Amino acid sequence: MRSPQLRVRRATTDDFQSLKSLWNSMRLPADKLERRLTECQVVESGDGQIVGAIGLQVIRQHGLLHSEAYADSTVADAARLLFWERIQMVASHHGVFRLWTQENSPFWSHCGFRIVITESLGQLPEEWKRFEGKWYSLQLKNEAALTTLDKELKTFRESEKQRTTQTLDHARTLRVAITVLGFGIFFICLAVLIYLITHRR
Repeated sequence: MRSPQLRVRRATTDDFQSLKSLWNSMRLPADKLERRLTECQVVESGDGQIVGAIGLQVIRQHGLLHSEAYADSTVADAARLLFWERIQMVASHHGVFRLWTQENSPFWSHCGFRIVITESLGQLPEEWKRFEGKWYSLQLKNEAALTTLDKELKTFRESEKQRTTQTLDHARTLRVAITVLGFGIFFICLAVLIYLITHRR
């Protein structure tokens, strides 16, 4: 269950010292993670102490969960629940199709992450292929269906654009025809008027 004393938020530069201590306690590379501070989400206790952190890096339509750390293992599961809600929200906001991680907690398996076989790693972004170890992945959206939908929308927009262009062309042609007809009627009326005036004299 979620602990009412915990809350999740995005990390700020003011959190670095607390995060550094947390990362060091988990033997994570604090110096490298400092440059990626804006990727981190933190869970803090009621008294404002950071008790957990996780990174979420987004590249194109892929998200990477990394550097999970907790000050106290007893709050880890409650913190993960908060992280998972936050991660889904951020992923949706960025249009993420698939999440990846090398975190192997059973919690992530319960959320739907499945181990990735070697043949399926072709979908893994090139930027992350240098990381060794097992990969777990979760598909949030159907990439193929969304790609097809994008193509259909693009085709529809092009079709509508052509239809609009044709309508405008027809409108211009009609306007020119009406203008020519108007001038024609005007000159005919003028000629009739001149004829009547001439013959009256």
